[in-house]
Amino acid sequence: MRTRRSKVSKVGTGAMILFFSLTGIVTGETHWNFQAVDQDGYTTYFTPDVVTLEGIVLNSPEEMLDPTPGAPVFMGGQWQMYVQGEGNDHAGTALWMGQNYGNLPWVPPDGSYTNQEWVAELCRLNHDPDNGYLFTPGDRICVTGYYSFYKGKNNINEGHSKDPDYDFTIELLEPGVGLPQPELVTLDDLKDGSNEFIFDQDRFTGCEYHQGRLIRLNNVQWDSDPNTWDADATLEITDGTKTFPVKLGIGSGIYPGSNNLAETFDVVGIMDQENDSGDPPFNNGYRIWVTNYDGNGLVLRDRGYRRGNLPGDINGDGRVNLHDFAMITADWLLTVPGIGDCN
Repeated sequence: MRTRRSKVSKVGTGAMILFFSLTGIVTGETHWNFQAVDQDGYTTYFTPDVVTLEGIVLNSPEEMLDPTPGAPVFMGGQWQMYVQGEGNDHAGTALWMGQNYGNLPWVPPDGSYTNQEWVAELCRLNHDPDNGYLFTPGDRICVTGYYSFYKGKNNINEGHSKDPDYDFTIELLEPGVGLPQPELVTLDDLKDGSNEFIFDQDRFTGCEYHQGRLIRLNNVQWDSDPNTWDADATLEITDGTKTFPVKLGIGSGIYPGSNNLAETFDVVGIMDQENDSGDPPFNNGYRIWVTNYDGNGLVLRDRGYRRGNLPGDINGDGRVNLHDFAMITADWLLTVPGIGDCN
């Protein structure tokens, strides 16, 4: 693990000395150690307060959660990126922040970001601090920050505080490394004979073994009504015997009518967990999160911009027609917060 500069390097020397005296020196950690759990699925990792992790970016944050300032949900705008460990570091970690911390009962009302402050935070996290590079799935990055346990996994976050001392930072190590090869699993690897999630606190098998990583399930079908397909929806897939939830993202390729998958298809996505109740035991709430769909008809996944796309082929279906024009007009003059308005 390389030693990276600390997130606190941006503050004055006196403040930095105080920070280190309170929390200890920041050191590198593996995702595997960081995601360790006990028999109830609760974290066993508690120190240090600030951790540094390296890995490969798995998703575009704006395709997973809506970052729009003032979004009409409890937390307002939200941002989430998954980072997968490499080599023997067989785990992954979500990075998350939200706009309206002041809506939480233990945070003062002025603890939320204003819309302007929120966009500034998005600009900061979406770009490398040294050169302004826009982080992209397949990049190798380093993240340093505080963390907390949430519904089954440790997340890097700001501790629900907009105080700059709690900012987490992301640095580019190497661009365009490429997405990890998805691990091929079956529902027998994830569910037991009673169709219950397989939980192994040692994480040698079951859902915990794959959590936070890119996986692939082949030859599945819908067990839910496919007409419920829509951005941010959750549907069930089946292999004919067992079922598993698929969480759809909010990428531009997921909307009513865009589901053209064959009767039997494959799924490529991120193994995520959000425990049903938020209380222990944390041995449920597993799901595959597919943040976008490229319309290929055979695999529920997003392969990004493909070679051979025609100019103007906005939806990537190999044709330029009124569907592409409709997408252009629907998004006319729109910008993605924290990406297109940072200058």
